[in-house]
Amino acid sequence: MSLEQAQKEIQQLTEKINYHNDLYYQKSRSEISDQEFDGLLAKLNQLEQAHPQLKQADSPTQRVGGAITKEFATVYHQYPMLSLGNTYSEEELRDFDGRVAKGLDGDAYEYFCELKFDGVSISLIYENGILVKGVTRGDGVRGDDVTTNVRTIRNIPLKLKGKGYPANFEVRGEIFMPKEVFAQLNKEREDIGEERYANARNTASGTVKMQDSGEVAKRKLDCFVYSLLGTETDTHEDGIKLLETWGFNVSPTYKKCKDINGVLEYIHQWEMKRLELPLETDGAVIKVNNKEQQDRLGFTAKSPRWAISYKYKAQSLSTRLNGITYQVGRTGAVTPVAELEPIFLAGTTVKRASLHNANEIARLDLRIGDYVFVEKGGEIIPKVTAVDKDKRDAKSQPVVYIDKCPECNTPLIRFEGEANHYCPNITGCPVQIKGRVEHFIQRKAMDIDSLGERTIDQMYQLGLVKSPADLYDLKKEDVLKLDGYKDKSVKNLLDGIQKSKETPFESVLFAIGIRYVGKTVAEKLARYFKTIDNIAAATVEGLLAAPEVGEKIAQSVYQFFQNAENQKEITRLKQAGLQFESTAKEPEKESDTLGNKSFVISGVFERYERDQLQDIILKNGGRVLSGVSGKLDYLLAGDNMGPSKREKAEKLGVKIITEQEFEELLKGHSL
Repeated sequence: MSLEQAQKEIQQLTEKINYHNDLYYQKSRSEISDQEFDGLLAKLNQLEQAHPQLKQADSPTQRVGGAITKEFATVYHQYPMLSLGNTYSEEELRDFDGRVAKGLDGDAYEYFCELKFDGVSISLIYENGILVKGVTRGDGVRGDDVTTNVRTIRNIPLKLKGKGYPANFEVRGEIFMPKEVFAQLNKEREDIGEERYANARNTASGTVKMQDSGEVAKRKLDCFVYSLLGTETDTHEDGIKLLETWGFNVSPTYKKCKDINGVLEYIHQWEMKRLELPLETDGAVIKVNNKEQQDRLGFTAKSPRWAISYKYKAQSLSTRLNGITYQVGRTGAVTPVAELEPIFLAGTTVKRASLHNANEIARLDLRIGDYVFVEKGGEIIPKVTAVDKDKRDAKSQPVVYIDKCPECNTPLIRFEGEANHYCPNITGCPVQIKGRVEHFIQRKAMDIDSLGERTIDQMYQLGLVKSPADLYDLKKEDVLKLDGYKDKSVKNLLDGIQKSKETPFESVLFAIGIRYVGKTVAEKLARYFKTIDNIAAATVEGLLAAPEVGEKIAQSVYQFFQNAENQKEITRLKQAGLQFESTAKEPEKESDTLGNKSFVISGVFERYERDQLQDIILKNGGRVLSGVSGKLDYLLAGDNMGPSKREKAEKLGVKIITEQEFEELLKGHSL
């Protein structure tokens, strides 16, 4: 393909992908499947890699991330990102209106009302219609440059639609994590034995500052914009209309109000209706609409005099605690759940609420029969926040946390430094067994979509499946025993199980369900160790050398492979024909500069990820080892390296080098 042909095809693919992106994220419609869309993106990426000189700053491939940012540069805001004054009171809103009227000397004015989204403020800077910078609020005067991460958010335009926009301007918005995405993320964390995130806002904030933009892209953040700066418009409403015209995602929940009574109607209208939205909201923002009047009203030291934020009070209701039930997860973690007298809270009927763990029950000093306060707040799942002790029965007794598994009656254990209790009966606890099979077949793991929770339960009850390996022993006559399964559905199920044998090692490693090993960690381990046998043979120290692996994960992986039942399961899965070797290609060799010298990589580095360093070493003729020994040439040491590794290297006389010294080696200099 000639350069001219490549350029033409890149242009056509870019236009097609942008069209489908806009259709999906702005109009909530789709004309092609996710697979077809991913195919277009993959084809564009291939062309850009083959012809890097043709890649544009606004290419849709920027959306998938992949760049690593070790330190976020500080950027001074051209227009300070001031905070707004807050109120929870309608009376104070009328006082605000009185100050506006006084400041405008009786001139007529109107308000523009918008919902206040519970997310992370962002400043987006555009030059000639192209996104060039995304900056966090920071302290209001300066923030962090998070452009690489912002580009992964699908409904933030990389290139504007239409014409007539200024050469340089700024847009303010709110990055947030949709409720559905947050719930799924917590489900995934629970699935690998990690604690759930507390709320969507803090999770979005942490995501925006992640070092790996590829991981940011997977989090599926969203953004609503609400302000246009750097262009002449008569009113705030005019700016909003321009933003809509240029392809920005503006929430359609705004309204222009002629007076403070209209503002109060808007606030009342959305108090309950906002709960139906796909994101968390915590109030409304009220602004004087006319820009000239905004200028006349001016600012205090901290906030504009022409705008105010009205906060909805977090709805908290009291209801009776009828009991506590205990749920057992796939990893054996036991979660207590409050069983409540039903109440209507924040738009839904609430019968159950999270109690988190034994520590939380003790902190609340809970008693069965107590009247407890329940809130939704910024969380998806309601939580118990306090006890109304004035209503407590004097004869009530503190809740005693269970000491045996509610599913299999095995004594519970509690690991040092952890809040949760666990059932250790991994091979005999029904919930854990079924949970491991459900985890194994999920889309991000083995992707056996003909199976579901109900079918797995039937298989377990009939004694057909007691572990994931049993799936590969199923015969037609076995599946015909299941309710609703006939010849065609049996064939689909068995074909799906057979096809799963082609699933790459990275997904298989995630599927086998090692505690704390999520999808990303599984991919890093598979790439670093190459085979399941190498992982199984690794020491804790060797595991710590792999990217993304800390002490908790290393201990969990090591203990998993020491367990005889797990070893037996892996052997059966091997015999079934699953993939246990990574097919990721070794980087092509570029030089012999490192002369077959061996390296162990440990710690955190300023300019590189550990797997990047591994690639560089292999490309330049070096070798990467997993553990320190007397035969090792160099220990490449970053920040926060484990002290035991350094001590061992010093004891054996192994040369310890810094990131800068490693770069000198790459230049051919001796140390």
